[in-house]
Amino acid sequence: MSDHNGSARPADGKSHGGAATSGSYTINLEIFAKRLKVFYSHWKENKSTFWSNVNAIAIGTPPPSDDLRYLKSSALNIWLLGYEFPETIMFFMEKQIHFLCSPKKANLLETLRKSAREAVGIEIVMHVKTKSDDGSVKMDEIIRAAHSLSKSAGSSVIGYISKEVPEGKLLETWLDKLKGSGSTLNDVANGFSELLACKDDIEQTCVRKAANLTLTVMKMFVVPKLEKTIDEETKVSHSTLMDETEKVILNPIKVDVKLKPENVDICYPPIFQSGGVFDLRPSASSNDDKLYYDSTGVIICAVGSRYKSYCSNIARTFLIDANAKQKKAYVVLLKGQESVINSLKPGNKVCAAYEAMVAVVRKEDPELVQYLTKSAGTGIGLEFRESGFSINSRNDRIVKIGMVFNVTLGFQNLMAETKNPKTQKFSLLLSDTVIITAEKTEVLTLKCSKSVADVAYSFNDEEEELPKVKPTTSGIETFATKATLRSDNQEMSKEEVRRQHQAELARQKNEETARRLAGGGPAPGDGRGGGKTSTDLVAYKNVNDVPFTKETMIYVDQRNESVLIPIHGFMFPLHISTVKSVTSRQDNRTCTTRVIFNVPGTPFNPHDANTQKNQNEIFLKEISFSSKDSRHSSEVVQALKTLRRLVASRESERAERATLVSQERLQLATGKMRPVRLSDLWTRPNFGGRGRKLPGSLQAHINGLRYSTSRSGEQIDIMYGNIKHAFFQPAEREMITLLHFHLHNHIMVGTKKTKDVQFYAEVMDVVQTLGGGRRSAMDPDEVEEEQRERERKNKINMDFQNFVNKVHDQWSQPQFSVLDLEFDQPLRELGFHGVPHKSSAFIVPTSGCLVELIENPFLVVTLNEIEIVNLERVGMGQKNFDMAIVFKDFKRDILRIDSIPSTSLDGIKEWLDTTDLKYYESRLNLNWRSILKTITEDPEKFIEDGGWEFLNMEASDSDTDNSVESDQGYEPSDVQSESLSEEDDSDSESLVESDESEEEEAEDSEEDKGKTWEELEREATNADREKGDESDSEDERKRRKMKAFGKARMPEKRGDIRRPPKRSKF
Repeated sequence: MSDHNGSARPADGKSHGGAATSGSYTINLEIFAKRLKVFYSHWKENKSTFWSNVNAIAIGTPPPSDDLRYLKSSALNIWLLGYEFPETIMFFMEKQIHFLCSPKKANLLETLRKSAREAVGIEIVMHVKTKSDDGSVKMDEIIRAAHSLSKSAGSSVIGYISKEVPEGKLLETWLDKLKGSGSTLNDVANGFSELLACKDDIEQTCVRKAANLTLTVMKMFVVPKLEKTIDEETKVSHSTLMDETEKVILNPIKVDVKLKPENVDICYPPIFQSGGVFDLRPSASSNDDKLYYDSTGVIICAVGSRYKSYCSNIARTFLIDANAKQKKAYVVLLKGQESVINSLKPGNKVCAAYEAMVAVVRKEDPELVQYLTKSAGTGIGLEFRESGFSINSRNDRIVKIGMVFNVTLGFQNLMAETKNPKTQKFSLLLSDTVIITAEKTEVLTLKCSKSVADVAYSFNDEEEELPKVKPTTSGIETFATKATLRSDNQEMSKEEVRRQHQAELARQKNEETARRLAGGGPAPGDGRGGGKTSTDLVAYKNVNDVPFTKETMIYVDQRNESVLIPIHGFMFPLHISTVKSVTSRQDNRTCTTRVIFNVPGTPFNPHDANTQKNQNEIFLKEISFSSKDSRHSSEVVQALKTLRRLVASRESERAERATLVSQERLQLATGKMRPVRLSDLWTRPNFGGRGRKLPGSLQAHINGLRYSTSRSGEQIDIMYGNIKHAFFQPAEREMITLLHFHLHNHIMVGTKKTKDVQFYAEVMDVVQTLGGGRRSAMDPDEVEEEQRERERKNKINMDFQNFVNKVHDQWSQPQFSVLDLEFDQPLRELGFHGVPHKSSAFIVPTSGCLVELIENPFLVVTLNEIEIVNLERVGMGQKNFDMAIVFKDFKRDILRIDSIPSTSLDGIKEWLDTTDLKYYESRLNLNWRSILKTITEDPEKFIEDGGWEFLNMEASDSDTDNSVESDQGYEPSDVQSESLSEEDDSDSESLVESDESEEEEAEDSEEDKGKTWEELEREATNADREKGDESDSEDERKRRKMKAFGKARMPEKRGDIRRPPKRSKF
């Protein structure tokens, strides 16, 4: 018996109470009964349409084989029984199922009798064949039974799969018996194709796991392998790459996929093609030619894997120094595949998807239609190619929920404009596994990117042939960057590619912003709720609660949180929250106590409901008392301050907790499900309070994480559903290894409300050497100490890694699939230094965020929440520049990262471009608060003026090289003019003060350089007269003269007409 599930378990991989067992094999009786009922119902309801009006169906499975083959007979065995039963004949009739097989198989199949009878009222008849028996006598018995049951129905019509050539003596004899039986034989392949097309939940889970393995192998092994091969310029054959990839598929742990090796297999040997020889058929193979990756080269990679016999597939095309024709063809192919996927919706015909693809290709480039593949893919499942659901122009079958398709299309043998025989012809291929659901068409292999930015590689192997270009000098100081290439020409081509991609992103971003602004309403994730609501402040509910005092002096009632103040001989009660501040001043023998109250109109006064609803009343603003008892005055002041601080702290915490979103209850892992544990951790933020800080342990339970210490009350619960991002950062150059969780909703840690919770362990102790002299690097004690530190760091990193892997296993369960959780790891090679808050920090991108997790406060920016990025103070010989991040929620303040070294500029631009984030460059810092206010007040004008293109420095420079407007671009109408901004310089919101004279002289031309003081004074006077500034004071004019004189003496390079960088007042 051939176990295609790879184990002695049912198709869903679980043990069930209703399972039939024989030896090491188990048949899930529940699944068998359910699917047998589906089979007979489908046969009865579609007898004339798909099953050719047959009265019986004969299925024979061939002997075992090491070759990869896909047969409908084998697929039916696996679908119905969980295994393929080689050399077994199944004969389905309306009231009976006959099995002809060996004794061992018969013992296992005997257990199906009860389930078949209860499910569809069918009897199972066994025909046991010994090794020496050819089975012909048993075959005659089956055919006689078919004839006897079909006499009442007329002639006997038997269905079989005509395209499956019989293998082995048993099947050859069986086919001869059928042909000589006198019955009509009709093909029923269409019936089985329709029956197996819609996958149930168990089958969909298998397909998803297979697709996850396929895309992970492509993303984590194939792509890095190709990049390393090309980067190191090593020679490797297609067949070698095929063998290495196949080994990774058969051992999923190599790419951190938690699937048992016995449950996985390849769909076909992995395909690698390059060097002008391409075959886009599914039966293609990898030859022994070397991988070709020279300029204008094309590499096609296809990988398919199976999980419990269910198939998945992915194919990607990689372009090396592609020319314009290759890139255009790839973009058209990408749009064509998207049209196919979008057309595969429940209720549509399969041919509609192919027609949509042809229409898109014809619209984009009619010449490419003739090079299209004849189909756009097929159905996929237990068979790699479900031919009944081929996506072509003739297939009018209906797409249904639960179907799975291998959407595969390409261009075959396109001609490139090159003389190299290995690049004259090229082909393109894209393939993805998609599943049809009620909500959408889900692409299971989407996480392996196929965008042009990710598959097009730019290299330069022809620097010897390129002419040397003499660099031109300019007034702008140049800096070395990370991405320095080997020639100036290649640098220009790379920059041009990036510029074209940024132009496309600008168009998409403006369209997206226009749609969002046209929709109106607050942007998601506003987070700016209404003001804090407050209940009425009541000192005492009735007169009897007021404490009695013998003397008319200030009395602090700690119990009722009130203060009794004597006014005209009466004790007047006030709640402590009405007190804003209290001070005491001693003058000679008299001590004056001054109490100031919260009243409307006071600066920085919290306008709660009590003051707002009584605005028309008369309020007591302050009151002073004089006393000769300085000791009593001091005690009163101290008591008031203490009580006010306690009440304010309590109310603040209560308000914080009131805004918290209620979380689900943590389900503890008990019994056999022992929680995953990581010990000796510290947390940030800490619990606060007094006493020594204690380390704790982090445990992963059923639906969340719990951190706790040995001290009661110190506990943090983090629900999996509340985790927005999870990060794992092992210690390399840092002193700590950490796990960081960025949450959707705030939680309380001690008395602090936070969205960021971090657990860390210190990898080395802070030790101070008390000895006076320095120790030698060869000192044995020093070497031993360093070795211990390395071992400690490696051990802690490994412990954290094991914890992360185990938690990943939990997150891979079906109930957490909708959360899409995984631990992200910072990409240090893309990191850069900057100042996000008050101090410099090393900021690192991850796959979906921009983070800084060492310094507090932490920085976590979600990339898909970013609208645009503006790089400010770029050029002009600056050593640093700033980054302004504008979020899609315009009510959210922008994030500034200041003082980024200019050496990181090119690397940041490359990273932003590869993550599809639109960025702009400007020479000045902009007043973003005013800009966003203007946009939200008049979004239509913002869109009419070109959207974000007012930030495009290159477009502005093309209009005028010397105008201030070219630096600032789009200027909001409510922003003050430059002349007014001079007078309001102190109130400006610019981060760096601007020089007033430079504001006025922004339009100085090249002719101004080197002029005398008198000439500049005369021009300034004329300019003032034209602007109507004759009323300026003498001091103002003198100040302008001095500024102009200073500028005239400033040494400048010829040809550089731009001003020194400064921040604008916008």
